[in-house]
Amino acid sequence: MEYTYKQEFIRFMVKSGVLRFGEFTLKSGRIAPYFINTGNYKTGKQLAKLGKYYASCIQENKLQADTLIGPAYKGIPLSVATAIALYNDYEKEVNYAFDRKEAKDHGEGGLFVGKQLVDGEKVIIIEDVMTSGKALREILPKLQASANVEVVGMVISVDRKEKGLTSDLSAVAEAKKEFGIDVYSVVTIDDIISAIEDGVVDGKEHLSAMYKYRNTYGA
Repeated sequence: MEYTYKQEFIRFMVKSGVLRFGEFTLKSGRIAPYFINTGNYKTGKQLAKLGKYYASCIQENKLQADTLIGPAYKGIPLSVATAIALYNDYEKEVNYAFDRKEAKDHGEGGLFVGKQLVDGEKVIIIEDVMTSGKALREILPKLQASANVEVVGMVISVDRKEKGLTSDLSAVAEAKKEFGIDVYSVVTIDDIISAIEDGVVDGKEHLSAMYKYRNTYGA
C-alpha cells in the first residue's frame, strides 16, 4: 500500500511512541483517548524524517520564506532539520534562526542565533504542537524587536482542532484571530482518525472514544 506523506507521518509518530492511544489525563484535566508526546523523538534518524514531513507541509501549502524561526527550545532542532530537508528534497536554500532566552550583550549580541533578521524578511515559525499559543506569544515580540519581518505562517506537527478552556476556538483559530497568523499542520486529529479507520495504523478499538472526544471538545 502506498501512503501519502500525512499517512506516513502518522505511522511514524506511532512507531516512535509519540502518538499513543488509550486513556490519558491531559494538563487541561480532560480525559483524552490519545496522547502526543514529542519528547519521545530522540534520534538523528527521527529528526531527519521530521524535517522531511515539515518540508512537505511547507511545499504543499506553497509557503515562501527567507528564514525559518525555531522558538527555543523544541523549535530549534525542528527548524534546522526542516531547512536541511528543504534543501535536500526541493533544492530550496533558506536561513534558520532561533531565539535566546535572554538577549546577549557581548560578542555579536542580539536576540537571535543564526540569521540576523532584517526589515522585510519573510519568516516561517517552526514548532512541534500548539496547545495554548504560548510559544507564539513569546516569539512574536522578539521578532518585532529585531526587525520588521513578515510572518508568512507557522508550521506545527499536529492540529488537535480542540477548543480551549475559555473559548470555543481552537489554538490555531485563536492565533489567526489574535495575531493574523495562519498556522499549518502536517496532520490534524481528523487525519489521525481517518488513518485508524482506513487501517493505516492500528487502533480501531479506540475509534468510539475518539469520535466522542472529538464531538465533545472539537472546535
